Amino acid sequence: MQREEETARAKETADDASLTLEAYADTIIPGEKRWPGDRAVAGAATGGGAVAAGALELLRWDATGISDDLDDLAQRVNEHARAYAEERGLELDPDVPPFVALEFPDRTELIARLTRPGHPEKEFWVLLSLFCNMSFDSAAHLHTADALRDGHPGLTVMGITEPDADGLWRFQNSGYGRELARMHPSTTPSGSPA
Repeated sequence: MQREEETARAKETADDASLTLEAYADTIIPGEKRWPGDRAVAGAATGGGAVAAGALELLRWDATGISDDLDDLAQRVNEHARAYAEERGLELDPDVPPFVALEFPDRTELIARLTRPGHPEKEFWVLLSLFCNMSFDSAAHLHTADALRDGHPGLTVMGITEPDADGLWRFQNSGYGRELARMHPSTTPSGSPA
């Protein structure tokens, strides 16, 4: 019985961390709600934002170097949200984590405070914000061709073109209106140097 309670508590903690991190990502690059009762995504913008772009997947990717610290970051931002709510006299919904319970303007104000010069934890929040942004504007956690094929919201909005049939990008017109250098004679068909 005790083991089942511990497992349930661990799952609830993980779910709370996921909701909190999604709400953080949605504050950095807002998107539309995924369903009517979506609490993490505030619906402050149309189209897909950082959450739809895979922010949670990118944050959990071990290549970021912060994947092991995400639960701690979620806990910290929830502590800051609790303090912010007390300061503002806001009543938080106890059914969701404190940061998720904040309205979108309060979320943005809190993140602005956390990322301001002089805040003792600024580097954590700036780093988390950069990775949320990265999920949208570069889809670093995905193969670019796959992301485009699947309609990745950030790459699509930025107008990134699909690759040629062989999966490579080629451009008919050089960026400067002329070819800058001749192809090296040892360049392979894939474009790699020999």
